[in-house]
Amino acid sequence: MLNGAWVLPVTDEHKLLYAQLVEIVRAQGGSATVFATTATSEEEEQAIVARFQADRAREYDEFSERSGEFFAEIEKETRRRKFTFAELEEIEDDLDKLSAWLAKIKARDFFPNARIQAAKETLETCGATLRTFADEVYAQEGVVDATEVSTGSLDSDIPNSSLKKRERPRHG
Repeated sequence: MLNGAWVLPVTDEHKLLYAQLVEIVRAQGGSATVFATTATSEEEEQAIVARFQADRAREYDEFSERSGEFFAEIEKETRRRKFTFAELEEIEDDLDKLSAWLAKIKARDFFPNARIQAAKETLETCGATLRTFADEVYAQEGVVDATEVSTGSLDSDIPNSSLKKRERPRHG
C-alpha cells in the first residue's frame, strides 16, 4: 500500500508540511494519504521517542566534534599569532555555520533532553572564544587600543554579533 512513511509529532507546522507534500506528490501523479495515529502501547511510544533521540544524539555528537574543531582552529591561530581580519572572517563564518546547524538540529529535536542545553552552552562558549580572538585581532590591527582589550570594554552581548557591528576593513 505504501512505499514510505513518516512519523512526526502532530503540530500545526507538521500538518502544513504534510499538506504541502501531498500537493507535490499528487501534482506529480502520485498518491498520498495523511493520517494521525497513536502507538498501540507505551513500549512502542517509547521506542519511537528513543529513535528520535538517538538520531538527534548523533547530530549533537557531530556538533560537539565540529565545535571542538572550531576551538582548535582559534587555538592554532592564537599560537601562530595570526591575528588578521581574513582569519577572523573565516572563524566568524565557522561560528555562523555552527549556529545555523544547531538551529536545524533543535528544529528536529521533538523530544529534547539535556543534550540541547549542552549544545547551547557550547555555542555560547564558541561565541565568547571568538570575541576574545576578535579583540586580539582589533588590537593587533590597531583598530582599538590594547587597553580596551585587556579591560574587556569591547562589546560582548550575543555570540559574534558585536564583531560584525564594528567597522573594519574587509579583505577579499
